Amino acid sequence: MYKNIHGSCAGTFFLVLWRYMTSEERKAGRRLRRIAKRQKKNDTFLKKYNDFNLIADVDNLYHAFKMSRRGVSWKESVQRYENDVLKNIIDTKEKLLNGESVQRGFVEFNIHERGKVRHIRSIHISERIVQKCLCDEVLVPIITRSLIYDNGASVKGKGISFAMNRLRCHLSRFYRETHSNKGYALVIDFSKYFDNILHEKLFEMQKNNLTDERIFNLYKSFITVFGDGISLGLGSQVSQISAISYPNKLDHYCKEVLRIKYYGRYMDDTYLIHSDKNYLEYCLSEIKRICDELGIKLNPKKTRIVPLDEGFWFLKGKYILLESGKIICKPARDGALRMRRKLKKFLKMVEEGTMSLLDVYTSYQSFRSHLMQFDSYHIIHNMDKYYAKLFVFNYALLYDEPKHSHKNSILGDVKYGRVKYSRRTVKKLPLLSGLEL
Repeated sequence: MYKNIHGSCAGTFFLVLWRYMTSEERKAGRRLRRIAKRQKKNDTFLKKYNDFNLIADVDNLYHAFKMSRRGVSWKESVQRYENDVLKNIIDTKEKLLNGESVQRGFVEFNIHERGKVRHIRSIHISERIVQKCLCDEVLVPIITRSLIYDNGASVKGKGISFAMNRLRCHLSRFYRETHSNKGYALVIDFSKYFDNILHEKLFEMQKNNLTDERIFNLYKSFITVFGDGISLGLGSQVSQISAISYPNKLDHYCKEVLRIKYYGRYMDDTYLIHSDKNYLEYCLSEIKRICDELGIKLNPKKTRIVPLDEGFWFLKGKYILLESGKIICKPARDGALRMRRKLKKFLKMVEEGTMSLLDVYTSYQSFRSHLMQFDSYHIIHNMDKYYAKLFVFNYALLYDEPKHSHKNSILGDVKYGRVKYSRRTVKKLPLLSGLEL
């Protein structure tokens, strides 16, 4: 009875107080309560993942090992680690709990990708496991929570296909909103993005998220090895997730302050779509200001404003919005040219016995599947005929396969231009290397 009376008196007191407050004071009070509620929710979330035991847990480390060995289980270093995996994981756990370093240096090499030389610093399997565990158990849940939806790089459930579909969606929505293709796209490209990321800025961003001191120090140790206060390395998962979140301030500024509805970013490639060219020029000046604060440099050759009806490049595809509202996406021409050169080299390797036809088929099918995301019917058709000429027709003659004229034969596929092979069809092909499919 006393509690009910006390509660009713307190309620009456606050009701009277509420009546004598101005509207501005009421708004301020509601705002403070919302901030306190959000802060409490954020603290509860961070407390869940800021636990060093999640990284030093044997089960999590073993799961990270199984994920890290995917695609590289043929390597000698991975096989040696797997031979005594339980002991190695326990040793890693002890090092983490004792504060010892788990780093073992880099294996450095260069790769040539589309005319660019990229320097790769690969890490040892034992260190990769710790990075995998750190990212999956701590960094990814915390960092991805603050990313915008249209940030599509290296996040589970997203990727290149996601970014391309979102761009098509934005173009379609722009046409439905304006009933015209008279608009512009501001295309932005960061120059040497990984090389210009500042460590101090990155640590300031993550300091509030990584409240556990041991986790924060472990994260810093994986970043500082790449340079003296600047740059991240290719080949590290910690670098990858850090690079995704580094321009997060820019993403939110474009979405929430500049009010750009049709905005998307894939790592260092960004686009903004708007009907007013002058406003996009203003947006570019604001973006340059924020990039200067972050130390990011824009590529002057690839950063420009392009009319939508003329088309613009994004992720190796040229997107054109027609007057009817149809969206055309053309692939880069040099992709098919490079694949033709690859197939010629593959043919020599097959003849030498260093490569099987199944490996050739897998490589070509990967290229073909990516090409199918574009409007590239004729390119695919011509590439299929070229592939069949090299690896189907030639080897059918070489092994004296009967020349069937019916439509279901391999040579019939070549003759009629139908070369969409399934795995069952590939099994019909003889292998020079003698390996079974």
